Formats: sequence, C-alpha cells, structure tokens
Amino acid sequence: MKVYGFVGLPGSGKSEAADVARELGIPVVTMGDVIRQECRDRGLDPATEHGRIAQTLREENGDDAIAERSLPMIEDAIAEGDTETVVVDGIRSEVEVERFGDAFGDAFTLVRIDAPFETRAERLALRGRDAGGDDGGETLEERDRRELDFGMGEAMERADPAIENDSSLKAFQEEIRALLR
Repeated sequence: MKVYGFVGLPGSGKSEAADVARELGIPVVTMGDVIRQECRDRGLDPATEHGRIAQTLREENGDDAIAERSLPMIEDAIAEGDTETVVVDGIRSEVEVERFGDAFGDAFTLVRIDAPFETRAERLALRGRDAGGDDGGETLEERDRRELDFGMGEAMERADPAIENDSSLKAFQEEIRALLR
C-alpha cells in the first residue's frame, strides 16, 4: 500500500496532479469534498462558505477533523480499487500530516507542489476563481493567509519530495507520472 498526500497553496497544481493520478487509475480522495459535503449538509453554498466551514469543522472536532473524516474514504478506495496506491488531495496542516502518518506509517508520502504567486493567480483567474476577490469571494492573498493559518506552511516544510510547477503543464504531468509509477 502507498498513500501520497498532496500539499500546496491554492493554484499550485494539486488538482492537476490528482488528475494525473486518476488517468493512471489511482483513486483520489479530495479532502475538500468533505468540506463541500458539510456545507451542503448545513444548507450552505460551498462556493462561498468553504473556508468558514473548514475552520468551523476544525473548531468543533479538532484540527485533524477533515483528515479523520477522510480516512474511511481512503481505506474504501484501497479496498475497492485495483491498485494499492491512493492519492489524498488537499492536505492543509501539519496535524493532518501527523494523522495520516499515524494511520499509514511509512506507506504515507507527503508531496509538496509549489508554484510562484503570479502563476497561481493566473491559473485561478483562468478557472474563474477568486484571483481578485471581485465576486465577493476571497482574494488569493486572503486564501493563502487562511491556508497558512491552518498550518499549511509547517506541513509544506515536512514534505519530501517537493515538485516545482513553474514550467509547462506537460513537464509537470510527466513529473507527477514518474513519482506515482
């Protein structure tokens, strides 16, 4: 069994890396899905309430609440899949890293995905997401600050390997394929 966790600031390429995993037939558990489902369960719009509900879940259930809710999804993906590899997309804190490390031991590898701020802002703008906050949502600076406040900086420091996503999409995809094979 092998569990890869992706960590990185918004727009760094975590979702693109997860797409590569899916193309390789590797199941992907997206921690943001836990938060989006909680928003829906509370009758809230995930597009505008995602950050607030992520923080609320951590306040109500502990800093590892989202990781804890993700564990059964990871275990199900391993049990149901044709592969013993699973990717976890969207780790946000050192506490989550520790929770996955406790659950999977040496089978867990944390992978940091980096990209320059300007590149991330351009990517998010192309996706129609919060690069400037004009739609009433958070700016990228606000999102970065929120993510770092969750402890993402400490999690990113613990990651090995680190992948720099600052050249072509094809080059990045190839690097992710090489890692996951």
